[in-house]
Amino acid sequence: MARYIGSVCRLCRRENMKLFLKGDRCYSDKCSFDRRSYPPGQHGQRRGRKNSDYGIQLREKQKVKRMYGLSEKQFRLFFKKADRQRGITGTNLLVSLERRIDNFVYRAGFVDSRTQGRHFVRHNHFKVNGKKVNIPSFQVKVGDIIEVKEKSRSVEIITRALEAVARRGVPQWIELENEAFKATVKSFPERDDLTMPIQEQLIVELYSK
Repeated sequence: MARYIGSVCRLCRRENMKLFLKGDRCYSDKCSFDRRSYPPGQHGQRRGRKNSDYGIQLREKQKVKRMYGLSEKQFRLFFKKADRQRGITGTNLLVSLERRIDNFVYRAGFVDSRTQGRHFVRHNHFKVNGKKVNIPSFQVKVGDIIEVKEKSRSVEIITRALEAVARRGVPQWIELENEAFKATVKSFPERDDLTMPIQEQLIVELYSK
């Protein structure tokens, strides 16, 4: 699968908002977006540029896709699944993305970013209900208990992330037991739990054409 290996700060600048792809760095003075909050490239500072309706919808899809670190094929599969479910397609899509285990360990505060979450899940640092899970797209369910493996609890990245969790906060649908290195899925996330400025209806309109 193709993987983006360039500067992720360019992605934030392209989407004109912080996507928090580099963890703690995004909260510091070193954040590239704060220093250069215009699109990358030689025409990035050009003024008066207008997008068509299609362009606006495309940018919204690209923003969410990059936020969760998915390929186009993966993202489209998530959309098709959400479209088949009951309820509002856009909300279903975001809930499914939030339920990915690489996102869950990030939201719970075990790692600094979703990229780190994906890396640590693949390297068997987490267990779900006592069983090893190393598939980043694994969907957590209500009642699931996700914990850091005993041997991984001394990993500096994990301990440092848990120390900083008070500043970032934990969503209401997750119950974190900091000292026990585990978190429980209390419920599925509600739309109001997603605080990032996402207009999911634009994505639905784009894929419905």
